[in-house]
Amino acid sequence: MTATTRTTSTLEATIPEGLEHAEEILSTEALDFVALLHERFDARRRELLALRAEKRQQASASGRLDFLPETRAIREDDSWTVAAAPPALQDRRVEMTGPAAPAKMAINALNSGAKIWLADLEDASSPTWANQIGGILNLRDAARGSLAFTSPEGKEYRLREDAPTAVVVTRPRGLHLPERNVRIGGESASASLVDFGLHFFHTAAQLLENGHGPYYYLPKLESHLEARLWDEVFTVAEQHLGIEHGTVRATVLIETIPAAFEMEEILYELRDHASGLNAGRWDYLFSIIKTFRDAGERFILADRSSVTMTAPLMRAYTDLLVKTCHRRGAVAMGGMAAFIPNRREPEVTAAAFDKVRQDKTREADDGFDGSWVAHPDLVSTCREVFDGVLGDRPNQIDRTREDVEVTADQLLDVASAGSVRTEEELHQNLYVAFRYVAVWLSGNGAVAINNLMEDAATAEISRSQIWQQIHNGIVYQDTGNQATVDLVQAAIGTQREVLHEEFGDEVFTQYVEPAIELVTKLVLETEYLDFLTLPAYEVLGDR
Repeated sequence: MTATTRTTSTLEATIPEGLEHAEEILSTEALDFVALLHERFDARRRELLALRAEKRQQASASGRLDFLPETRAIREDDSWTVAAAPPALQDRRVEMTGPAAPAKMAINALNSGAKIWLADLEDASSPTWANQIGGILNLRDAARGSLAFTSPEGKEYRLREDAPTAVVVTRPRGLHLPERNVRIGGESASASLVDFGLHFFHTAAQLLENGHGPYYYLPKLESHLEARLWDEVFTVAEQHLGIEHGTVRATVLIETIPAAFEMEEILYELRDHASGLNAGRWDYLFSIIKTFRDAGERFILADRSSVTMTAPLMRAYTDLLVKTCHRRGAVAMGGMAAFIPNRREPEVTAAAFDKVRQDKTREADDGFDGSWVAHPDLVSTCREVFDGVLGDRPNQIDRTREDVEVTADQLLDVASAGSVRTEEELHQNLYVAFRYVAVWLSGNGAVAINNLMEDAATAEISRSQIWQQIHNGIVYQDTGNQATVDLVQAAIGTQREVLHEEFGDEVFTQYVEPAIELVTKLVLETEYLDFLTLPAYEVLGDR
């Protein structure tokens, strides 16, 4: 990272070294807009993060979350709906997900045949400054129709002209994350406001000219008060550029257990800007562990590989999401098909495709309006399933799921997800967490592990599950051994050797060893840290 900076009257931003046109994204006007958002909203953002901690302690102490009595009137009022979806967001039957950088992956996603591309500046992206600014550059150029890339071998990648490219929905980083390369008053700016501000400033007008608009996925929300903050951010942004109120549209990821109890309130707060809700499986399980990590035995989750979307706990969550969305005129988006086809393993690939088809069929039959895939080869499978249910209709919002009644007890029934806890899974959790974080530290946030495309949520649930098992002294069913610090340290040593052999001396020393040190500290410390990505960002350094 070069020391070159751009300074305005209110902030200072570092220019990424070697990234062509980065200074265009970090223009004085764009940074002034980010500073405006910071001045208006950062203090309240910090207050809401503090409120998260208070609510978690209360939930853990009581072993309870519930629907809010103070917002009962909103839930019981049948008269309100979210604003009607713009044409570009009415049909979302298949959404491709992936990082906004590098350009090759962005072009492949846009050309994939999916209706929507979730352009990820968050969990599928390692937050090097070059990745963040490079991603926004790619999104700006995609909006202009000029995004292109030539590989070192001379292969050219360009946006297709024979069919529409995917509509872009951008995911900024969560409210909890800092961006040290933008400093205001000597402190790191909010990563979420930086990502949104720079993207909106540089793409909103062009996207509207294209017949689309500035559309966003909002990650990691925990309350309707956080949704209210984002609604006000959107309103100020629209006013700043002089565009119509309600032009910005947001789909909220319901990927935390507190948010599951506030789905209707979240849509209500964002109703002029809302588009829908999404069911984020791994982050949701991570949030359950994080929220109730010290609340006793009944909140100890089964092995993550054994927790399926058909478990009563997960069915309650997804059924409630569909019912809530359709009652309020919003789309309900299903979860991720993370499988990566491997042409060298045709039998494994065929079996995985069958599982993907079954999963997407369940979602479509349950009332979801579309779903996510992580690889272009899965687009056709997902599309065929939803075509079979939707036909020529853009969605099935008219299916209101009046048959669904979900209680707080059902949402909190962790035992219904199973009770299998094995030492074999302990080793797998360590391997996945170490391997993912190592690649993340090298600058890549979308990592292929065991034929699955993993992002930060996988590492979060892996290390959280180990912490929970140690602190509750669970006994592994396959060996009869108790989860202790000594046993986990021995497992760490085993996986260290596996990864050393896999990566070799140079990569192991540069990336894997720091990843092992970081994850080891997180799983063995007495105090639990809410987000792995916060200390990992410090290890990532000035990149």
